[in-house]
Amino acid sequence: MAKFDRKRGKETPAISTASLPDIIFMLLFFFMVVTVLRDAELKVRVIIPYATELTKLEKKSLVNYLYIGRPIEKYKDIYGTKPRLQLGDKFATVGEIPLFLEKHKVTVPESQQPGITSSLRVDGDVTMGIVQDIKTQLRKTGQLKVNYSARVRPPQ
Repeated sequence: MAKFDRKRGKETPAISTASLPDIIFMLLFFFMVVTVLRDAELKVRVIIPYATELTKLEKKSLVNYLYIGRPIEKYKDIYGTKPRLQLGDKFATVGEIPLFLEKHKVTVPESQQPGITSSLRVDGDVTMGIVQDIKTQLRKTGQLKVNYSARVRPPQ
């Protein structure tokens, strides 16, 4: 019969780090896939005013954002200081709104097209003249669902 010796003082084996690079790359790919990048770089200064009665938009993929405000410092030399309209990533005129709406409408399934909303993100210091021109153009192109973006008023 064999005699079994107790092994005293033997250390536990080190943790294997061979799979560590695989885990790190899986996490990297996961965060790359789930991260949402900003749709448009803001070229106008938009400080959204406060409001008391707000409703949240249900489907953000059905929303067109129209930014109205004064150009930021970087663009003041080129575009001046008057309030401007920004569609997507570029400055635009009121006449370019129908093409912008049509480009977005093509990307939306036909069953969801009646739910498309235009959200006006207007700086609080902008006069209503340019806003009224934009609303008139939206009405002419058949875009009747218009929303004003606002922030929740902080408690006083």
